[in-house]
Amino acid sequence: MKEKIASFNWLEIAEQMHEKGFTIVPNLLTNDQCDELIRGYNTHQLYRKTVVMERYRFGLGEYKYFNYPLPDPIQSIRESVYPKLASIANLWMKALKIEKIFPDTHQQLLEQCHSHGQEKATVLILKYGKGGYNTLHQDLYGDIYFPIQVVLFLNQPDKDFKGGEFVLTQQTPRAQSKATVLKPKKGDMLIFTTNFRPVKGSKGYYRVNMKHGISEVLAGERHTLGIIFHDALS
Repeated sequence: MKEKIASFNWLEIAEQMHEKGFTIVPNLLTNDQCDELIRGYNTHQLYRKTVVMERYRFGLGEYKYFNYPLPDPIQSIRESVYPKLASIANLWMKALKIEKIFPDTHQQLLEQCHSHGQEKATVLILKYGKGGYNTLHQDLYGDIYFPIQVVLFLNQPDKDFKGGEFVLTQQTPRAQSKATVLKPKKGDMLIFTTNFRPVKGSKGYYRVNMKHGISEVLAGERHTLGIIFHDALS
């Protein structure tokens, strides 16, 4: 997995992140790896917490947070992708004149989280059936957070499920929100901004806020795996 991640064109990925705030990397996971993660959904000892989204008005569906230690290949993805994204995040902080530098390794980021009481794993697997959806939101979890995250898509759209598109919204200051609708394939990795990104204007860079969610699933079952790089308070 580490070799596969290293082989991606990270220069092109960085350019797309700077331009749009998201990018799709195809075929990170094999069909067998996707199916294995879905089968593990009912293995209760893998998870620390189950959230029924309807109870909290988050949407309609269910998700589970993994326990530490994380299973492979999740741990490898988290450790290998983070350093590539840290360089992007640090350029964003510099462009927006935010006095924040993200460390080179994921372990160093976790040490920062733990020093602020954020010690719970945030990697989660989500399951939606017919009628399921996820309201627009941001995944922050505490004072220490990394501004970029990853979603792995475990089902094939228009085969395993219909609808359920991934929705990103961008709120530009003094303007209406812009929505982007994405339809990644099974095994694809979507990289996107957690809460904001810089956009270059006539007077330099300015900050635009972004949220993400899932449109209504019209048929079938939809599973995704969310990799958030910072840990949570609870």
